[in-house]
This record gives sequence, structure tokens and C-alpha cells, in this order.
Amino acid sequence: MIWQLAAKALLSGLLIAAISEIGRRLPALGALVASLPLVSVLGMVLLWLARPDAENMAVHSEATFWYVLPSLPMFLVMPVLLRHGVSFWLVLPIGCLITVILYLLMIHWGPRLGIRV
Repeated sequence: MIWQLAAKALLSGLLIAAISEIGRRLPALGALVASLPLVSVLGMVLLWLARPDAENMAVHSEATFWYVLPSLPMFLVMPVLLRHGVSFWLVLPIGCLITVILYLLMIHWGPRLGIRV
């Protein structure tokens, strides 16, 4: 069991390192690779291997879709703030805070709007 967790962590770390290296050399390509749902796909594969249940996977993938939406505004706010001279180290927590607030709103309002999260 511990080796499986270690393998998952190693694979995730390698993915992040690869994106970082690609982004350092070619920022647009790094952004493209980072935007791919690699972590989601990997997570779904590992979830399926642990629990091959179609309904569970359907719920998981649908909830993932709805949780991606609140994270997107961060990627619009950050470049605006950076281009206006705001420090990266201030922009990053602002972007994260916006995302957390939008996640909380999704958790609160999603079910009331018929969204399964």
C-alpha cells in the first residue's frame, strides 16, 4: 500500500517538474501542458483501478467539471494584476483566495441550483 502512495506521489511530482521545466523555456507551451487535465485523468485512472464503478466515476468526473469552473477566474485576474505592477507574491494569494471563495460559493449554491458537486 505504501509503495502505491509513493508511486502516485513520484508521478505527480514528475508531472509538476516537467511542466515547470517546459514553462521555463517555452511559457506558452508550459501553460498548454499545465492546462491539460493530466492530473484529473491520472486521478480517474487510479480511482478506477481502486474502485471500478461506473456511477462513482460518473459522479467524480461531473463534480470535477463543476469544480474546474471556480478556478478559472484566477487565471484572468492574475495577469491583469501582474501587468499593473502588483508583486507576484501578492498576486498569487489573491488568486488563490478568489478561487477558494468561488469554491465555497459553488459548494453552497451548486446543489441549490441542481448542480451535483
